[in-house]
Amino acid sequence: MFNVEHIRQDFPILNREVNGKPLVYLDNAATSQTPKQVIDVIVDYYSNYNANIHRGVHTLSQEATDAYEQGRIKIQKHVNAKHTHEIIFTSGTTHGINLVANGFSSLLKKEDEIIVSALEHHSNIVPWQMLCERTGATLKVIPMNLEGELIMSEYDKLLSENTKLVFVNHISNALGTINPIEYIIEKAHAVGAAVLVDGAQSCPHIKPDVQDLDVDFYVTSAHKMCGPTGEGMLYGKETWLKKLPPYQGGGEMIAEVTFDKTTYADLPHKFEAGTPNICGGIAFGAAIDYMNAIGFDAIAKYEHELLDYATEKLLEIEGLKIYGTSKHKTSVISFNLEGIHPYDVGTILDKLGIAVRTGHHCAQPIMDFYKIPGTVRASFAFYNTKSEVDALVSGVKKAKMMLS
Repeated sequence: MFNVEHIRQDFPILNREVNGKPLVYLDNAATSQTPKQVIDVIVDYYSNYNANIHRGVHTLSQEATDAYEQGRIKIQKHVNAKHTHEIIFTSGTTHGINLVANGFSSLLKKEDEIIVSALEHHSNIVPWQMLCERTGATLKVIPMNLEGELIMSEYDKLLSENTKLVFVNHISNALGTINPIEYIIEKAHAVGAAVLVDGAQSCPHIKPDVQDLDVDFYVTSAHKMCGPTGEGMLYGKETWLKKLPPYQGGGEMIAEVTFDKTTYADLPHKFEAGTPNICGGIAFGAAIDYMNAIGFDAIAKYEHELLDYATEKLLEIEGLKIYGTSKHKTSVISFNLEGIHPYDVGTILDKLGIAVRTGHHCAQPIMDFYKIPGTVRASFAFYNTKSEVDALVSGVKKAKMMLS
């Protein structure tokens, strides 16, 4: 049975106060909190078997290597990748996207086209613009509507035999919209294009099946799903990962080095130059274990209840407008109070111990579309409660009273 009060006991930070008030943490789309089960794994690593991996014959190195590779296996099983070597450890979603973009620099030509969506985080826009600058390829954009949904009929028109790559987030970090990635992938493959899906915002809420989706690349970050910062993963189909050149050179990613020629290691090490975030990979696996123990179906159901409850209560506030009203969305609410800057609202909420995000959320094109400077974003996780939603609503009312 899902018991939120029992779950909250796993998160030490939820017991603290901010500005003399109980912490209400509603910035989960930026970084989720970490349960003691994962914290204990981090402490255990540094306390008992901290050592470099893959290169040592001594016991600590072997223990660290085994634990790190077990983290990779846990991720493989979680996303249902066909092979363990299709999971590349990265420093996060941004690293994974840049790795793929760099690899395609040698594969694209001037007449080629790539497609992104209007709902993207800057991390899934800028690397592709840089790729186009290097190769001469053309960047096209799937437009959005006022509800914060991608216009699929326009996407169909953008696709052609020149389309080589399509990039889209699974869920919008700014609006919470769940994009129809199954349709996007199918249509892209029909013209021979590869697809990368940014799963940074989806993996905390749903369990992706990369084989069922038939996606070519899928990226995410550990710190969005109860894991540590500075750790993430790139899933890539084996065929594509073999085509792409290494992203960085150095130790670990080589088979043999001479001054005449260097040959590269097999997957996944071909893309993992240097000493990795060993503890991060181990802790990422522990975070996946933790969330799977709760169950993603239970998490999704509870978070949807929070979303519905918060939406209803916030809309009772006169002058409050929610941006992103798709019927298919996750537990993110971006809103503004009429005539009040979102930064000012966020500042008052912080004084009340309520942590939200304000600004453009690294999604400036979305804010430009709505002709606003930014929003207040409340993003909910499975450890949040309806009483915390009530605190948010009360805080927004107070901000409105003080700032109007």
